[in-house]
Amino acid sequence: MAGIHITDIEAAINWWRERSPSPDGVSLPAPTRALAEVYAQLVFFHEAEADEHSMPSEAREAWLAWYATTPDTPCIAICSTSQGDDVCKGCGRLFEEVQRWTEMTPGEKRHTWRRITIEGDAWRFNRYRERAAA
Repeated sequence: MAGIHITDIEAAINWWRERSPSPDGVSLPAPTRALAEVYAQLVFFHEAEADEHSMPSEAREAWLAWYATTPDTPCIAICSTSQGDDVCKGCGRLFEEVQRWTEMTPGEKRHTWRRITIEGDAWRFNRYRERAAA
């Protein structure tokens, strides 16, 4: 089961804060408030991830709105899994992740994105960084 990492929730909160600022500097618009409640629960319980399937619907919809603004795939069109590699040299995804990408949930995709970003050894993060930015 994929979880939505606290850093993604924080990024979504910041995206919503920019998009819909507090009218009085104190109260939060509904999407920001819904995400902030999930964020606070994670902090309180010392958790790093929220379950994407049991997240309150308002928070999930607010998170999905932010998620829609992120790149869908880490692919840079240099796929070594088609040549038999277990891990793609271009994007860093595992063979199974490349094969299942269109079936994966947003939480599963973000989990993969987080892993390959932390590892940072795929070509998308070094040799072909400018290609990945396009």
